[in-house]
Amino acid sequence: MSTAEVIGTGKPAAAQALETVPAGAGRLVAVVVTHNRLDKLKATVARLLESPAHELAALVVADNASTDGTAEWLAAQGDPRLDICTSTENRGGAGGFEMGMRRAMEQHAADWLVVMDDDACPAPGALAAFHARPRPLDTALAAAVYFPGGQICEMNRPSVNPFWNPSVFLRTLLKARNGYHIPYTAYEAPAPMPIDLTSFVGLFLPRRMVEAAGYPDPGLFLYGDDVIYTLGLRRRGETILFDPELRFEHDCSTFQNDRHRVFRPLWKVYYAYRNGLMMYRKAAGLLFWPLLLVVLLKWRLTARRYGAGQRAAYLRLLRHAAWDGVRGRTGRSHARVLELAGED
Repeated sequence: MSTAEVIGTGKPAAAQALETVPAGAGRLVAVVVTHNRLDKLKATVARLLESPAHELAALVVADNASTDGTAEWLAAQGDPRLDICTSTENRGGAGGFEMGMRRAMEQHAADWLVVMDDDACPAPGALAAFHARPRPLDTALAAAVYFPGGQICEMNRPSVNPFWNPSVFLRTLLKARNGYHIPYTAYEAPAPMPIDLTSFVGLFLPRRMVEAAGYPDPGLFLYGDDVIYTLGLRRRGETILFDPELRFEHDCSTFQNDRHRVFRPLWKVYYAYRNGLMMYRKAAGLLFWPLLLVVLLKWRLTARRYGAGQRAAYLRLLRHAAWDGVRGRTGRSHARVLELAGED
């Protein structure tokens, strides 16, 4: 992203940030992406800045063109570690992470990045636990993510790629989601375990890995950008470990009756399906093509969940998502997606 696309200079400069004495794992910089969820953001920023500077050298907040007073609230904060970069338009979670990670790498001399949404934050002591032991710079770390009440957050449960392991593939055929996601016992295990895919909630990335792999594709906009990015790391031969000692909290709502879920607003259909196909193709290789037929049939039948007034728009979004997803195209503008959905 060019500097012309971002407004706001932020408070700390890289030279100021260098004055922080590094902790055991080196300089850690947090990246938080936000859009019109000020109440959630306030709690996340407060929790992060509770950590002393030797645990958290800087906090980059990527404000995705919020209109709810977020910019004014951020500007009023006094902690010199807080750096604000603001997009002139909402570029989705993917664009926000690309912007925020780039800012953290270029301006804050980070040894490590830790990324999260605006409704997620480290549990008390999590950053101290990160610094409590040496962290190899050839290994990314995924946190154990829980709801505030203490239950495991299912949407952030890491997984392994079933297409890379015949035994995992067979287990997935028998157990579906529980076949390829890490077992619940991993959250109480005494040691980290290797994974292939995880979310952008509590993901610790060493600088060397980001420099080699680059940034998330901002054209993905929403859904699956984290899975596609971490799967790409693994395909490059990088190592990602799930570390149960690194606990995060995610104050999000769970999917209710997921088997009959519909997308609201409707434009989300496009991103969920297009990015889903891109993710399946990266994961499955040649098996993607038979899988594609099954997936498209399932999504076509899902049209029955939408009323007559939305069904045509749903099918139109599905067609364009399939066309772009199979070709790996992420250049369609969000404005055009809204047009396809008949929304503005």
